[in-house]
Amino acid sequence: MSVRHATAARALAACVAALSLAVAGCSTTEPADSDSASDRSGQESSRDKDKPAVSSASVSSNVALRGSAVPVDKMVALTAQDGSFEKVSVSIGAGKNALAGKMSGDGTRWKATQRLEPGQRYQVSTVAVDDDGLAAKKTTTFRTRDLTLDEQTFPSIAPLEGETVGVGMPVIIAFDVPVTDRANIEKHLSVQTTPQQRGSWAWLSDYEAHWRPQSYWKPGTDVTVNADINSIDAGNGVFGQYSRSASFTIGDAMVSRIDVAAHEMRVFRNGSLLRTVPISAGKAGFTTRSGTKVIIEKHRVKKMDSATIGIDRDDPEYYRINNVEYAMRVTYSGEFLHAAPWSVGSQGSANVSHGCVGMSTANAAWLYNLSGRGDVVEVTGTNRGMEPGNGYTDWNKSFAEYRQESALS
Repeated sequence: MSVRHATAARALAACVAALSLAVAGCSTTEPADSDSASDRSGQESSRDKDKPAVSSASVSSNVALRGSAVPVDKMVALTAQDGSFEKVSVSIGAGKNALAGKMSGDGTRWKATQRLEPGQRYQVSTVAVDDDGLAAKKTTTFRTRDLTLDEQTFPSIAPLEGETVGVGMPVIIAFDVPVTDRANIEKHLSVQTTPQQRGSWAWLSDYEAHWRPQSYWKPGTDVTVNADINSIDAGNGVFGQYSRSASFTIGDAMVSRIDVAAHEMRVFRNGSLLRTVPISAGKAGFTTRSGTKVIIEKHRVKKMDSATIGIDRDDPEYYRINNVEYAMRVTYSGEFLHAAPWSVGSQGSANVSHGCVGMSTANAAWLYNLSGRGDVVEVTGTNRGMEPGNGYTDWNKSFAEYRQESALS
């Protein structure tokens, strides 16, 4: 073979080889591309099937969830939007106690039935379900504002639980920290009576609220007092510390009518006169107060020292008696009904005391054994009246006047 022919042959062979490679390359590329597209399509379809459906339900609240310093007078309320509640739980602190609440009939609203406590962490857990039955679960927390004791007011109630008292006894709620928003607190005070009797609250001060019926209690009345003030705003940054209640009973209508000028006391029980008792009341300069008084407390024996009513030891009128018997207080300033054996000669004819109403030991013992806290003592015959708040003075105003002292009048 000549060199020219050999060269031509090699060139032709190279050309054929190149063409063969080109054809071979075209035949392998398309199937590879086709398989890759098919795999991607399958993977995307699988991912769509595995992706969970999301519930459209959500929950809103009237407190700042994940917040702090939530006011204690808030009543927590939760609302399910685009769905309804399957479960609501609001736990307190470590979770041993739960905040009580009530669900609406359609399951879309939950509202607490008790107020919050200061300085506590609350955890809110909810499950809300949308119309497709898909559930949305949510758990979050909030913390309430902490309060010092000076920022909380504690209510004390009189009469005491289970006590039997007289027909003149007012309901008394005393506060240890002053209430400046009286109206807001009074809205959460209530008195239920059986049989029912009309009455009103009256505020003596920021520390004390009283309730009395329009006229003396009916004997045998059952009374329940509720001071539902826990976490209620009392004004000036103060909140109710605790809710309290007490139930008591009204006993017989014991009413003693004292005529200082006539030196006598007539004692009635349920409208019937039991006895007329000779007495001696306050002499000149120590006049016994006229007005409607109520027995505040009883002492079988009491020490009486005139220094407590402003008579000093160097005063000729000073006295100190260690064993005054059958003493029943009717004013905070020191008026009592009591046995006064030292003035028996004046009883029924002259007033010789320093303001108390004295009687014989026998009559004092008799009255003491019949009487109790809340019994009425009506005094007439002097020109000295009762000072408001000097004892249980609730009956020295007409009911219309008394009602004006309510914060809600």
